[in-house]
Amino acid sequence: MMFIFVILGLLSCNEVAGSSDVTTVFVQKGKDLHLDVNKPVVLEEDTEFRWKFNNTHNVVSLFPDKRTIISSSHVERTEVSLQNHSLLLKNVQQSNSGDYTASIIGDKYQHVAEYEVIIQDLVSPVQLSVDSVSNSTESCNLTVSCSTEHSHISSTFRCDNQTCYQKGGEQSEVTTSGSSLHVYLLNDYIICNHSNQVSWTKDLKKIRTLCSLNTATNGSLTVGSWIRIIVSCLVVGLCICFGLFKRITICKSQFKFQHKSNNVIKIFIAVCI
Repeated sequence: MMFIFVILGLLSCNEVAGSSDVTTVFVQKGKDLHLDVNKPVVLEEDTEFRWKFNNTHNVVSLFPDKRTIISSSHVERTEVSLQNHSLLLKNVQQSNSGDYTASIIGDKYQHVAEYEVIIQDLVSPVQLSVDSVSNSTESCNLTVSCSTEHSHISSTFRCDNQTCYQKGGEQSEVTTSGSSLHVYLLNDYIICNHSNQVSWTKDLKKIRTLCSLNTATNGSLTVGSWIRIIVSCLVVGLCICFGLFKRITICKSQFKFQHKSNNVIKIFIAVCI
């Protein structure tokens, strides 16, 4: 029994715990992936530096004499720096998603870096469509749909003469591909947004062009419309009176009207006033 404990103790001494922090990295499919080693790496005799994939597959190995071995499945798309031991994977695909660990193998095991790599496609286009509009003289209710090829969400907005708001607040949903679908109101625009960690696309509509306020549904003029019409008529009438008065004054000076012209002017002024 004592022998077993001694063996376990020796095994635990041969493993030096490194950082347990795992950094998550999102990369667009087809782009290059660069992974750094943030700790100094010193390779002594009989040691080896490794980048490993999913703890089962050696991507690359470095030795103290600068000798490098890259696995056959990565040899055409992989580079490793001899100075800082960083890893470069070119033209990554979905199959490159997984766990990447950097370690020093020798008398002691040193864990120097770990990354969780997630490869994502570009998000698909998104479309914002209007499902229904209900107008009145004082308010407007508007329902829209935010859709992609495989997902959609709906939301309702309400406007009055001063403000617009979204009923229930911003609507969102995580799609089957792991992207996010959002519909929200920003600066008088309804925005439909489809995004993931590497790309995004959006569609938008101005809410005031969809909600027509200040117009009665029966076609009758509003109070504001009547006020504008009356003011316009008064302005036109005053302009006409001023023009006629000026014309008569000119005629008086030209033809020297006396008693009759004065009577005409008095009558004209009385009518205008």
